[in-house]
Amino acid sequence: MQHFADAYTYFWAVKIPALKDITLYEDDNLLVVNKPPFVSSLHEREGGEINMLNIARKAVADAQICHRLDKETSGCLIIAKNPETYRSVSMQFEHRKIKKVYHAVVDGTHVFNDLEIDLPILNLGNKNVSISKLEGKPAQTIFNSIKYFKHYTLIECQPITGRMHQIRIHLATQRASISGDDMYGGKPVFLSHLKRGYHLGKDQEELPIMKRFALHAKEVTFTLMNGESIKVEAPYPKDFATLVKLLEKNDA
Repeated sequence: MQHFADAYTYFWAVKIPALKDITLYEDDNLLVVNKPPFVSSLHEREGGEINMLNIARKAVADAQICHRLDKETSGCLIIAKNPETYRSVSMQFEHRKIKKVYHAVVDGTHVFNDLEIDLPILNLGNKNVSISKLEGKPAQTIFNSIKYFKHYTLIECQPITGRMHQIRIHLATQRASISGDDMYGGKPVFLSHLKRGYHLGKDQEELPIMKRFALHAKEVTFTLMNGESIKVEAPYPKDFATLVKLLEKNDA
């Protein structure tokens, strides 16, 4: 069984937890990691060599990323150790056999009960997308509200398709932009907006509670090479957990 332990030091160079600390599941053919935020899934022009693909290939030469998460998005990411597994997982994604569940904190209070958004998405290039009923590709997402706050809502998002920025733009069409997602109208969350009597020290500049948009790939369910179905869940990273905790304490 080939493990990814050899890549530990590569992570420490950018102050990211060792792979052993973010591995959620591993067998002979693949592993699922809890991808940290601010690390690209694949190569990016401005991202240098720090991405999940290069990190994985430090340990396994044939490693391949089976799907991608936005750089700022944390959570479940499937990595194949060999071409056969990569093909198997890719086919499951292509035929929509893989269940993906995300959690998002959105601006405003919204009651979503199995709300299905079916709006085609057009990839404009350069990481930009738009809703286009004429030219876009089919995109469906199901939304459910999990927890309500005074000014925010914790939402469960289940994308049926896998278009770029799908969850983000679909939520924006419902006037429920993800907190901190300035590309789609989301506003950063500041503690001063939540906590009565909060005061900054002299000459201090307040930073948002999260330095990214509040989206986390919470779980993924897929089929192993032996036909067994498996569900993997990813705990919230520190910044997302802190945001939810502060909302529960100060915005309930």
